[in-house]
Parts: sequence; C-alpha cells; structure tokens
Amino acid sequence: MGDLKIFLNLSWIVFMIYLVKSSPPEDPIKCSSKTNFNCTITNSYGAFPDRTICKAAQAVFPTTEEEIISIVANATREKRKMKVVTRFSHSIPKLVCPDGEEGLLISTKFLNKILKVDQENMTMTVESGVTLRQLISEAAKAGLVLPYTPYWWGLTIGGLIGTGAHGSSLWGLGSSVHDYIVQLRIVTPDEAANNYAKVRTLKHGNPEFDAARVSLGVLGVISQVTLKLQPVFKRSITLLERNDSDLGDEAAKFGRQHEFADFTWYPSQRKVVYRIDDRVPANTPGNGLNDFMGFRSTSSLVLAILRTSEENQESTNDARGKCASAKLITSTLKIGAYGLTNNGIAFTGYPVVGFHNRVQASGTCLDSLEDARITTCPWDPRVKGVFFHQTTFTISLSKVKGFIEDVQRLVALEPRALCVLDSYDGILMRYLTASNAYLGEQEDALDFDITYYRSKDPMSPRLFEDFLEEIEQLAFFKYGALPHWGKNRNVAFIGAINKYKNVDKFLKVKQSYDKLGLFSSKWTDQVLGLKDGLTIVKEGCALEGLCICSEDIHCAPKKGYFCRPGRIYKDARVCTRFSSVTNKLNLDF
Repeated sequence: MGDLKIFLNLSWIVFMIYLVKSSPPEDPIKCSSKTNFNCTITNSYGAFPDRTICKAAQAVFPTTEEEIISIVANATREKRKMKVVTRFSHSIPKLVCPDGEEGLLISTKFLNKILKVDQENMTMTVESGVTLRQLISEAAKAGLVLPYTPYWWGLTIGGLIGTGAHGSSLWGLGSSVHDYIVQLRIVTPDEAANNYAKVRTLKHGNPEFDAARVSLGVLGVISQVTLKLQPVFKRSITLLERNDSDLGDEAAKFGRQHEFADFTWYPSQRKVVYRIDDRVPANTPGNGLNDFMGFRSTSSLVLAILRTSEENQESTNDARGKCASAKLITSTLKIGAYGLTNNGIAFTGYPVVGFHNRVQASGTCLDSLEDARITTCPWDPRVKGVFFHQTTFTISLSKVKGFIEDVQRLVALEPRALCVLDSYDGILMRYLTASNAYLGEQEDALDFDITYYRSKDPMSPRLFEDFLEEIEQLAFFKYGALPHWGKNRNVAFIGAINKYKNVDKFLKVKQSYDKLGLFSSKWTDQVLGLKDGLTIVKEGCALEGLCICSEDIHCAPKKGYFCRPGRIYKDARVCTRFSSVTNKLNLDF
C-alpha cells in the first residue's frame, strides 16, 4: 500500500500542477563537429521502432528557398542521398533516415517564416518549417483560423502534411490538414541541363499536387505551403462520460452530429468520453482555453518515480496495481477537465466556450526557456520519463462497429488486460473524410490512436502484450485498417500500400521527380512496396512489432517468436491460449 500511496500522490502532482518552466526538446540532429559533419538523427522519443539511431555524413540548415535549391542541386550532382528533418521530429517510423552513413540531412528548423497573410482571400503562405503553434497564433492576429488541426502544436507544417496528420471532423473537407492546401512549392532533383534542381509550384487541378500533399518526404523538399483558412469562430465543448456498451453504434453516427466530435475510450473501465463540440456564434460568452495536461511541463523527478513504479508493475505482473494507477489517472484527468478552463485560469463547468485558436491544440511544455531539465515534456528521452509504443490506424466507418465489438470481447475475456491504455489516456478516436491525396484517407473513417508502455529492454515482454498484439492485427488484417504514416511499428505497414487505389499514380510522380531515388531509403521503398524486407526476423522481433509469422518462419517457443500465422505473440503458451480463445470469440481472419 505504501508504493500505491506514493504513486497516487505523485500522480496528483503530475497532472494537477501547472509547471511554468520547462526544458524544450533538443534538436534531433547531433553532429560531432561545429561544421555539422558526422551526424546522427533520431526522433523526439529517442528511439525508432527498431531502436536504431541513424547516421549521416552531414546536416544542413537552410534559411531560404534559394539555399534549398543550392543544397539539392549539389547533392544531386554528387548522387547523394538526402532526407528532410523537422524541428522536433515527432514521427515514430524511420522516415528521416537516409541509407548508409554518407547521406545528407536537410533540416527545416530555420525555414520558419510566415511569408504572406491574405485576409481578403483568407489564405496564409508559410515556409515548411513553421510550427502549428506559429500558424495558429499568426492566423488569429489576422482574424483567421485553420479549421482542423492535430491536437499537439509541436509539429511543423511540412511534417504534418507529409504524414497526413489531422484533427477530428467529418464536416466540410474533413480534418486532414493537407486537404486545406491550395498551393505548395517543392524543390526536387533535376537533370544536369537544368542545374540539377527544380522548383515546382503545384496547385489544385495538377495531378502531381495530389501526390505531393502526402509525400512521406520522398519527392523532395517542400519549401512553401499556402493554406485556405476561415474567419475566426468560437466553439462550445462538453466532455460527457458514458458506458461504452453502445459505442459501436454511436461511433458510426456521432461524427455527423457534431463538427469536432471525438471519443476517448477506456476499454478496461468500459467507459468512453464523448466530445460534444460545435461552432457557436462569436458573441457567445466565454474565453475558454485548452492546455491539455499530458502536454504540460512535468517534473523530471516525478517522471522518474512514476516510470519506476510502472516498470515495477510490469516486472512483477502487478495487473491490479496497474489498473488502480490507471483509474487514478483517468479520474484526475476528468476532475481537471482534461486541461480545459473556462477563462484560461479555472474550470467552472461545461460547456467550455472559447475561440477556436485557443482550444484547437496545445503543447505548453514547448514554450518556456531551458531550466536544466528540472522539468520537461513527459516523453523527453534525456530524462527517465514515459517511453511508449504507438499503434494508430483508421477503419472505415462501415466497419468500426465490428472492430469495437471485437475489442470489447477481448476485454470481457480479461478485464485487466487493457488497463495499460487507460494509463496513457485511453484510445483516442478521431474522424477523417476521404481525401483526393493519393496516400491520404481512402474513405470516411475513424482513427484509433493507441499509446502504451514500452520496455527499455527490447527482449522483455509487456504485461498482457498478447491482447494488444491481437487488437493491432485485428485492425490491419481483419478490418483492412490504413496506418498513420507518422506513427506505428513495422507490422502496420506490411502490405499497407496495396490498400491505396492511386498508389501507381503516386509512384509515377515519385519516379518523375526523383529518378535516382535520392530522397528515398531502403525503409521507404519497403513501405511503398518497391522492395522486400520490411519485417525483421530475429529473436524478440515480435515484441517490437518488427515481423509477422509466415509458413517459412520457425515458430519456436522462444521469447519473441510466433506461433500462429498472421499473429504475433511473445511465447508458445500465449499462442495455445489464443488458439482456442479467438476461435471461441469468432475473431479469426
């Protein structure tokens, strides 16, 4: 009980105290010399799915489009591999890794200028390294807003459109930011006769535009983006907790009823929080603010103690303790209105009414000056804090009921199995509409964003890991889910490219823009179906989602190997249990 009391007290400190200081994240690029040679690249979490840290010979930090042209031209002349890197590098997969150690990293860190705000036509032109936070702030000064965005503002415009990042809505053009682009400029390799580089200006109506809007960074360097905005408006937000018994039915229709609808699902508690969220007249009283608790600065000491507690629960198979911790965290979030306040200071009750630019996204752990890591963003790899996997996918609205009910059957089998999700604020479910972008959403769908504990030891199985692996594979192999390009482990991308009806058109543009594949890597070629080898078969590969079972893989009862084709489990005993369980629940596929 002593450890639990400590955990409870510290959880209150973590989630209820607003810490005004913070150490901003460090640059994901590190070089051994002041001239930026001999470099490494990772992501903001300090670990790619296969835990490698990628190497490059050099990093460059252009400040203008002209500098980008020169950089791309020189690298093309030398037939040198290139990769674009964003300021915070929030993508989990290895999108930023060049092949080998001789590649070039092109950072958009200093491509951070607002180039033009056209109030009459309601457009804004920005450099690709501008952060979502900057865009929201500058647009608001002109009385404009980007209607739908991700909830975390520490993303760059180039990065979020490159991976198809989004908010939640089925209204208008939907919630994907790339669907609000009206023009972009991209620097690509070219022939010697054209000085080895070319600037292409792409607009609606140009077929190549639909390839560049979600490009995974394999077409070139996006230098400028012009977005269509809207007049500033207010929103009214009510978060309502309900039993999840009818979630399958509600999921298919709730998004048509409320413009900014989403769900936060806590499967182990059989609860779901509905976001009832709509536009209201600008004269509606209220000056609400969103400062989500999970994106605030957090004491490094508290983070270390919480992580130690979590590791102890995992190592001792303490499912009861994990579930108790999860309930405390979700209760604390609820009491704190998940970071919403009615006036920027205190929460006094629902609805919370505020201007869209004040409630659409947050991320205050990025805002403050360096404080020697006394406080950080919770996932900062320089301190002992949260360390997690993310599995994120979209399922067609016509199929979401079946998937949700399959997950509910797994919960009924072992109610404690998914408590780990509740500790990471449950499953976030957001709406998307079909997009004309070749690698965008293929039909109206619901996105499931699942975050969960990851061990520092790649050979250490997680508590109830088999249940999460079952959910992941149900989504991708039974319900045909599409992966989020900026999240997920390797298994999510196996065969994924075949689910995009216009992939051939995308690959045709890719070949036209970059004939030598200088912006591609072995990993991106594997994801795009151009090369084999996406799965990494070795002992422990299942634990990290790096492989799937096939007939030619020996499914030995060793940690990390497989037991049934199409499913990933940590050892043979798990397979034996699930062989009968999944047949009984009719979850086979």
